[in-house]
Formats: sequence, structure tokens, C-alpha cells
Amino acid sequence: MAEHWEPAAFKARVDEVLHRFVADEADLLAAVDPALGPVAEQLEASVAVGKRLRAAFCYWGWRAARQPDSDALVRAAASMELVHAAAVVHDDLIDDSPLRHGRPTAHVAFGHVVRHHPRAADAARSLAMLVGDLLMSLAGQLFATSGLPAAYLGRARPLWAALARDLIAGECLEILHTGVTPDTTASLKVIRYKTAKYTVEQPLLIGGALAGAGDRLREGYSAYGLPLGEAFQLRDDLLGLFGDTWHTGKANADDVRGHRPTALLAETWRIAGADEREQLRALLGRHDVDEDGLEAVRGVMRRLKAPDRVESMISARVEEALGALHELDVPAPAARALTGLAHAAAVRLS
Repeated sequence: MAEHWEPAAFKARVDEVLHRFVADEADLLAAVDPALGPVAEQLEASVAVGKRLRAAFCYWGWRAARQPDSDALVRAAASMELVHAAAVVHDDLIDDSPLRHGRPTAHVAFGHVVRHHPRAADAARSLAMLVGDLLMSLAGQLFATSGLPAAYLGRARPLWAALARDLIAGECLEILHTGVTPDTTASLKVIRYKTAKYTVEQPLLIGGALAGAGDRLREGYSAYGLPLGEAFQLRDDLLGLFGDTWHTGKANADDVRGHRPTALLAETWRIAGADEREQLRALLGRHDVDEDGLEAVRGVMRRLKAPDRVESMISARVEEALGALHELDVPAPAARALTGLAHAAAVRLS
């Protein structure tokens, strides 16, 4: 790990930390009462899979500040994945998404557990909400008990407040803009706060703060991380409607049925004529939209070349991120790793 970046090896290290830590916490939860067994199982399922990009950005925020490889740092970086797991559970709940990684989402999985409940759907959603809350709490616990010196942790702790505030702001903005007239500026702001910051920028900044990074390096992390995080979510928007569900593991009707404020939809709306807007109005937000309806939306987008516009937005942001990285004085292994992570975040199938 010291000189050659091996993503699979790093992912295995993070997986080991996460699975062991969450399994121990799940056992403690289940020990309270046997009825909590399914909740404990869902807690473990929430961290079972993932690319571990957020942990990787935190790790290289540390290494780019010329700190050595550290198992304690990997534990601290793994806490970023618990933040992500919490955000995913809550996001799926807010969006009423049925699938994630090809598996039922938490609120769907809990359906059979509470089928005896007089308000079974509400009860399942409540259990999922509580699992997300617990995951966020566990993120702080894993970070605090990572084994890094208290002085290092103290430097980074204030950034956790910013991370949570920005993430919640982004989720709230998405809810507030859902169903309204699509607007590209508003959509990009949602992307920045809901995804870009906690996916790339803030993990980098937390890793840098742990390492004692100086002002210039931290500014460079933001200059690299924000456009790259936006590119990551723009790619997600494209995959959400045009991706192969076998690869994405998510239902591709979600954004259309939810009339979500994606940049893809906003760009489509911006250049659409009156007839095309009327066609979109008839389909967006309909829970019963079928594959023919989805293909009609895709057809409008393709005719207007909206996917191509979003691809250009992705390319421009990756170029901006790599340009910012090029300006930073970081060790060669860190530069190579962050270059590779930029491509992994923006060019993907899932």
C-alpha cells in the first residue's frame, strides 16, 4: 500500500474493518431481545457491499499530506462508509426506492417482519429510519475509537458537523425541489450538497485534517473534490435512467416516478419545446409509469441530446478536478491514486 495503489486490496481492508465492527454492534443489539434479530441483520446488510470510494478519498487525503500507511487511519476512513450507509438507508426511504445493489432496500426488507402490525408499511419505514440513525451514530463511534491520537481526531472532529449539515441540506433541497419545474442551477446545488461534498470533498478534508494538512493543500482538496463529486452524481443520474439494472442494482424508474430534480431532467426541460414539455408532464411523477413510459422519456432526452450534455458536464468536471490535482504538490503515489479514483468515480457502470 505504501507506493502502489491497489484498490482491491484497500477495499478488502475497509471491508474487514466494517464487517467486524458492525457485526459486533449487531450482536450487541440482538442480545437486547430476540425480536431485534431482523434489525441486527439489516444493520449488517447495510454495509455488506460497496465500492468504498469515500474511505479511499479519506485515506488519500491523509497520504497526500505525507503521512504513512496506518491501520488506525483505515479504521477512521472506514467510518466514512458508515456515513454513506446511513445516507443510503435514509435516501431509499425518502425516495421509496425498492432496490439497492440488486437487493430489497431496508424499508422493503422489513415488510415481512412487521406484517402483523396494524400499519405495517409505516412500521417497516420506521424500522429502516432507525437503522439509518444507528449507522450514523456508529460512524462517529468508529471514528473516535480508530486508534489515532486524540490530538489528530480533535483536528478533524469539527468537520463532522459540516459533513452532516451539508448532507442534510442536500437531502432537504432535493425534497423541496422534487415535483417543481426543473431547473439546472437548482439541480446542481442539490448535487453539490447531497452527494459531492460527502462523497469526495469532505472525506479528503477529514483525512487531511487528521494528517495536519496546511491551508493550501486543503484548498486543493476542495478544488479537486467538489467538481469530481458533482461528476460522480451526474454519472449516477445517467445510470439511474439509462443504465443496465443488472449493473446498477437499482430500479431505473425511480427518478421519473419520483419527478426528482436531476440535472439530466433539468437539461432536458431547459431545451424542450412546448410539445415535449407536455409529453414529460404526462409521465413525470406517475407511480404507474411502465417501461413504455420510461422509454418515451428516454426518447425525448435522446432527441434533445440531453444525455450528451450531461456527459459533457461530467467530462468538464473531471478535467477541472484533475487540473486542480496537477497544481498540488503531493507525493507521486497519492497523485496516481487520486487520478485513478477520479476515473473510477466518473466512469463506471454502477
